[in-house]
Order: sequence, then C-alpha cells, then structure tokens
Amino acid sequence: MVIESQQPLLIAGKSYQSRLIIGSGKYKDFEENLAALESSGAEIITVAIRRVNLGQKTDEPNLLEVRSPDKYTILPNTAGCYTADDAVRTCRMARELLDGHKLVKLEVLGDQKTLYPNVTETLLAAETLVSDGFDVMVYTSDDPLVAKRLEEIGCVAVMPLGAPIGSGLGIRNPHNIHLILENAEVPIIVDAGVGTASDASIAMELGCDGVLMNTAIAQAKDPVLMASAMKKAVESGREAYLAGRMARRLYASASSPIDGTFF
Repeated sequence: MVIESQQPLLIAGKSYQSRLIIGSGKYKDFEENLAALESSGAEIITVAIRRVNLGQKTDEPNLLEVRSPDKYTILPNTAGCYTADDAVRTCRMARELLDGHKLVKLEVLGDQKTLYPNVTETLLAAETLVSDGFDVMVYTSDDPLVAKRLEEIGCVAVMPLGAPIGSGLGIRNPHNIHLILENAEVPIIVDAGVGTASDASIAMELGCDGVLMNTAIAQAKDPVLMASAMKKAVESGREAYLAGRMARRLYASASSPIDGTFF
C-alpha cells in the first residue's frame, strides 16, 4: 500500500515521485545545474527554449547532452515571450527539437519590469496550444477565476505565482492560492517567488500539488545545498498538509489535561 504522503504527482498521465520542479537558468554552467538537479530529487526540469541550446545551435554545448530526456522530463518553457503568437511559435519549435514532445510550460509576460503574466495573451495561447495537441502547464496570476478558466480550456496544470519571478518574496497572497485550490481539478503548482525552503514548505502546507523554482536555488550561495533543502521542504510541507495542522486559538491551551489532577 502506498502511504498517502508518497502518492505520486500526476501530470498529463505520467506520475512523478518528486513534487519539486526546478529550472535550468542562472547557474554558472550546465554541470552546476546538473548537480543541483540531482540534489533536489526533481524529475522535471524546465528549459527556456529561447535561451538554452537544445540542438538548434550545433556549435554550442547542448543541454540534452548533460540531462538525458530518458532520465528527466524536459519541460520547455516560453520565457521571454510577450505575445500569444510568440509563445505558440516557441512551443512548436520545442516540439520539433524534442521529437514530438507535447508537455510545455506556457508563460506569456506582460512587461520586463514585473514579469507578471499577461493574462489575456496567456488565455489565447493556451486555447491554441491545447487545440494543437499540447499538454500545457501554465504560469498565471493568482486570480482564482483565471486559474479556473485555464483549467476549463484544458491545461494539465495551473501554476499561479507566489510572488514576482525572481523576487524571492515568498507566498504573498496565500488566501488566493487557497481559493484556487478549493475549485481545482488539475494539479496546482506554485511557480515564481520562492526564496528559501520555508516558502516552499508554506506552498505545500496550503495544499499545492507542487512547487516550481529556479532563482531560489540557482542564486543561493550554495545552489546544491539549497536544492537539497528545497527537496526536504517540499516533502515536509506535503506531510504537514496531509497530517492536518492544529486549530489556531486566540488564547493559550494547556499541553497537559487539567481534569483529573491531584491538586
């Protein structure tokens, strides 16, 4: 029998034991990223198609030579796209480079300063990609109505931001994340804003199905050690959520019972 806390994460019909997804950018080199990936226990690594060579540049190092698609699920993402058309074009390029690979991470950004999602363009791109046969994991705002609409379109996972990309501010609006979780029938994965292990744990304690992060690990003083910490945080946060926390109380409550005392 599988212990409840060990139930796999299911995305597009495939199961994963790890609920942590990490990125491949901002590391000093491919080797440091691979060491962090192994330390994290993650089975999915997201890759910015516009920034990382997956074979489109024959004279540069190829990420796939370091991270085997046979061992890890490569999750192409549309980082750097500001329109639905650009995002769709990028996903189709990824599908060609990865021999028909269908699982993608959609993100359409609104501006370069905040890197907040452009929800209107995200919705348009999601509709096109789902119709084109892609399995879409989608980065979006923490708006519960938008999250539900993306699920209805057919996205296989919805990934609301915890805080702006690369900010390390943690979960700024846990109430909205809770509202998204209440109505979700697909995995909800916090994407963006995690800064340290406690942020990842909070996301999981809220009931999220997973956490995606890049900067929190890549720009830590010791990325490999931070990757290990994030692994433990996601696992402990998941267990705490399943265990069910005690009720919050306004006043103190004695740890030992008062009834039946001798004096």
